[in-house]
Amino acid sequence: MERSLSGEDEVEERLRSDEEEEEEEGEEGWDDWCSDGDDAGGGLLCLFCSTRIDADSSLFEHCAAEHRFDFHGIVKELWLDFYGRIKLINFVRSKVAENKCWSCGQAFSSNTELCGHLHAPENYLIEGKVPWEEDVYLKPFMEDDSLLHSLSMDDNDEDEECGTSIERGQCSAGNGVLAESLGNKLSTLLEGNGSDISARFEQECTIGSTQGEDKESVAHETNDSQLKVARASVNAKAIKTVDDNYFGSYSSFGIHREMLGDKVRTDAYRDALLGNPSLLSGAAVLDVGCGTGILSLFAAKAGASRVVAVDGSAKMASVATQVAKNNGLLYDENVKAEQKRGAQVISVVHSKAEDLNQKIQLPQNVFDVLVSEWMGYCLLYESMLSSVIYARDHFLKPGGAILPDTATILGAGFGRGGTSLPFWENVYGFDMSCIGKEVTSTSARFPVVDVVASQDIVTETAVLHSFDLATMKESEMDFTASFELRLSESGTIVPGVTLCYGIVLWFDTGFTNRFCKENPVVLSTSPFCTPTHWSQTIFTFEEPIAMVKESSTLDSSASVGTDESPATMLKSRISIVRASEHRSIDISVETTAFSKDGRKRSWPIQIFNL
Repeated sequence: MERSLSGEDEVEERLRSDEEEEEEEGEEGWDDWCSDGDDAGGGLLCLFCSTRIDADSSLFEHCAAEHRFDFHGIVKELWLDFYGRIKLINFVRSKVAENKCWSCGQAFSSNTELCGHLHAPENYLIEGKVPWEEDVYLKPFMEDDSLLHSLSMDDNDEDEECGTSIERGQCSAGNGVLAESLGNKLSTLLEGNGSDISARFEQECTIGSTQGEDKESVAHETNDSQLKVARASVNAKAIKTVDDNYFGSYSSFGIHREMLGDKVRTDAYRDALLGNPSLLSGAAVLDVGCGTGILSLFAAKAGASRVVAVDGSAKMASVATQVAKNNGLLYDENVKAEQKRGAQVISVVHSKAEDLNQKIQLPQNVFDVLVSEWMGYCLLYESMLSSVIYARDHFLKPGGAILPDTATILGAGFGRGGTSLPFWENVYGFDMSCIGKEVTSTSARFPVVDVVASQDIVTETAVLHSFDLATMKESEMDFTASFELRLSESGTIVPGVTLCYGIVLWFDTGFTNRFCKENPVVLSTSPFCTPTHWSQTIFTFEEPIAMVKESSTLDSSASVGTDESPATMLKSRISIVRASEHRSIDISVETTAFSKDGRKRSWPIQIFNL
């Protein structure tokens, strides 16, 4: 990889630049791991600088006078309703975090330069829409943003002038009954597990409305805007709850012991990092979801000039820090560059990738390499890929390396051995097959994560979907794949009818020669390879489908897929999408069997949640 400076020189140059800015203007740099959260002081944090002011009215006056951002003027001109204001604030904070002008998008090297450039746009609308139109800006950009809390729905002094879609009667103190009711319902909804939160919210609102028909103040004041705001609040709180549970689960050392003990996984990353010196030597590396810090340790050993390890678990960030220190690899900002020992390059930050700029001040697109072990069951479970994509777009240099850089989901049909039936048929000499049948029936409603032996794969392998992690967009995580399955030609299938009990999915990730030129590596979770802690993900049919390679005798009166009229080919259509419950995925499986004489039979769509 060509760089105008070596990785170490460039990072040190940025460090010196940031240190000079800090001395002159109080800016943060690599060596200042200061939080930008509300813990830094009381009051409301300015949208553009570090100033904190007690009241939102005074804060917006400050923004108008000092930063040419007239919040109330924008609200009035564009008739922004309550959630439109929320979107605007989160949009501006997201742009400022990137040192970009919110009105024109121009990027700057420091916050000081940005603040000197700020101006109102000539036209707020782009192709008829404001740039903060997307619902993603309903999610607070800054965790526990006090300014958003100050914009309560009854804080509506400007509405009569602005003509917003939330009428005064709908947001006045007289609406406290509804506000309290909604608040209670939001808390109740968040206690559920695995349900569609938005649907449950609407159901709760319907129940509340029916029970309160005799209360005029409630009956006439529920409108679309309130539902959108409340739903956004539900989703934001639900996401935070799921994230807290997710990162909390990774605070257990047991799961890290399992991952580190997975030689296929850990060896693949070690070989990719240590086996490609032209990529890692002198590079600045970002490790997203560092856990114990093993990938950061590999990167430091490979000669990286600087490694920033990020993890959303406070406990694991602390552990990774101690591990780096114990191995003489922890970066110490109090030691001058010329006094540092060569390998002291690792800094650990407790943060999600999306919030990293709120924790530390990073130059944009500063890293040469982004490495992450983000894969979950069925590849996409846990949805950590979105964080990797965010980090790639905001922190990786143009043309920088992402490891791994490809991922592919594959699948095949499995036979009776891939179910629990054989186990239950002979338990210490006793027939418990009745249990096996019930377990298999249950498996047709829930995915099973387990190891499938290679001899239990009965069809050829099909490729469902491939991802180019260097270029893909977050929306591409949702996909639908259609493919055909025929009995395997490997010779492991005995002559006659073979029963296919379902479809098993697995994934491969590649450290390809696009970036790993000396030593490309493939990490496979295939049933034909050494088992990993990911195992495979099993989707069981409602009933097994009889298949043959070629059929000479058919009973045309029998249903396709039975012993009397076995199928020669299965067509399957699988959709994998991010579920309404954060970090979960929904999988739908459609199956059609075709016989040799062209007849076909389709089964009802099966819906699974992982």
